[in-house]
Amino acid sequence: MSFRAKGLLLLAGLGCVLVACVLVGPAEVTPGEAWQALWHPQQAKETVRAIVWGARLPRVLLAFAVGAALAVAGVIMQSFFQNPMADPSIIGVSSGAALGATLALVSGLASTSSWLLLPGAAFLGAVTAVVLVYLLARRAGRTPVALLLLTGIAVAALLSAFSALIMIRAQRGDMDLVVLWMLGSLANRGWTEVGIVWPYVVVATLLAGLFARYLDVLSLGDEQATYLGLSVERVRLGFLILAAVLAGAAVSVTGIIGFVGLVVPHISRLIFGARHRRLLPTAALAGMLTLAVADLIANLAGEIPVGIVTAMLGSPFFLWLLRQREVHPA
Repeated sequence: MSFRAKGLLLLAGLGCVLVACVLVGPAEVTPGEAWQALWHPQQAKETVRAIVWGARLPRVLLAFAVGAALAVAGVIMQSFFQNPMADPSIIGVSSGAALGATLALVSGLASTSSWLLLPGAAFLGAVTAVVLVYLLARRAGRTPVALLLLTGIAVAALLSAFSALIMIRAQRGDMDLVVLWMLGSLANRGWTEVGIVWPYVVVATLLAGLFARYLDVLSLGDEQATYLGLSVERVRLGFLILAAVLAGAAVSVTGIIGFVGLVVPHISRLIFGARHRRLLPTAALAGMLTLAVADLIANLAGEIPVGIVTAMLGSPFFLWLLRQREVHPA
């Protein structure tokens, strides 16, 4: 099957999922009512208009944005570390966001009139964690990949420990809120969250696409990239910032949603090839499709956190990936 045919099939899948997410839910909405609410909202019933425009449409658009952000960040990280098992959390994004959100929820800032402090605190925590990892990993003007990886693991563990300590000291109600946030969910999100994430996704994805050829060169290794004239440190820092912004923006409004940034880039690479000019946009579309389907399943299962669904779907694939990478004796 040609690349164009695969791309069209992916777009068709997105269209079908979009329709399903608008129609399916606790309240029954017929296709005719949904069509009328979308294209002739003045003529639609008020309840149907509220369901479609106030709940389901922003939710699926948020799923698209977050799925694309996590998938593109995953592509960058896997090329960055030259490892198909890397994802955005490896540089401390999730742990930093969790600490920021925990502080906001336990301190009561997230319950004030300025409720946007919660995603703001999570985003700030994510970006701060990445900056800390990068600064700690630098040696004599360079940032060795192996050292960056190990530093990310250590910083993530430290930040997670701080989050756990704060939760232990918190009241029971605050602890429940933190745990629910960490499980990741698209429920009770609206147009405000859509407006927060989409600008980051569009700008960062376009920038990554413009410099996709640098990712191709970077994936060859530092020595080969330097030989080909690439300023490795500068390019690496730029893509690290892009990945941090994408993952941080996504996590800040939904909580921690695992495996999308790990599984989707790998599957996209198997289907569409490893050239980043094609891989970045197709991984973004595949991430949109994956998270929207996962959220639809979460909705049908009784509004469970979508992070649970992605973990249940992604874990078997990750185990298969680990098995494929096993070294067997001759």
